[in-house]
Amino acid sequence: MSELQQKIEQVISILTEAIHDYTPVTFANSLGAEDMVLTDLINRYKLDIDMFSLDTGRLPQETYDLMQTVREHFNKPLRIYFPNVKQVEEYVAKNGVNGFRESVELRKGCCHVRKVEPLRRALFGKRAWVTGVRHEQATTRISLKVSAYDMSNRMQKINPLIDWSNEEIWEYIRQYKVPYNKLHDSFYPSIGCAPCTRAVTPGEDIRSGRWWWETPETKECGLHTDNVIPLK
Repeated sequence: MSELQQKIEQVISILTEAIHDYTPVTFANSLGAEDMVLTDLINRYKLDIDMFSLDTGRLPQETYDLMQTVREHFNKPLRIYFPNVKQVEEYVAKNGVNGFRESVELRKGCCHVRKVEPLRRALFGKRAWVTGVRHEQATTRISLKVSAYDMSNRMQKINPLIDWSNEEIWEYIRQYKVPYNKLHDSFYPSIGCAPCTRAVTPGEDIRSGRWWWETPETKECGLHTDNVIPLK
């Protein structure tokens, strides 16, 4: 058995256990490379996990194209959640369309309105949520565990790809011909909202293209904090 196949079986085991222990389980699909691996695995192994994406209103066109591809390529429906219109309007009226560039506090406020609040609606009624986060992605994710109680959302959080390398993610995508965001071909390793994402140069950190005007320690939107209690 190849090393990749061993990793795949570990992920299926983690997800199957999560379904057994925490149903209903949902998958927060950011449509990044990691999440496309999970999309394919959940679909391929017919796992009882639904999935959703957050449309912040400022995503790149390539991400919308991938949303449509997922709808056509996979059997699992992809539910889309949007920000609360009134909250977005109030934020823009107070801070401007690009006010998020003025401070870390305002940027996190924008992320809260466009991501965190819709996430909470998407998670309502669930007992666990699955993400594609990995240790290798950022210094802010080093302490995350495979499975831990998420105090912010009051449910279990499952990160089955936490120890996968970037090379393993792309080996899976190539081997199984998984669709992916075409911005990855233009040196965008991490993709979020269009104004907060840029291409990186060879040798730069994976997350260097996200919120590049901030220090690495602040580069989270509030979806993946370390406000968790790991399982013993």
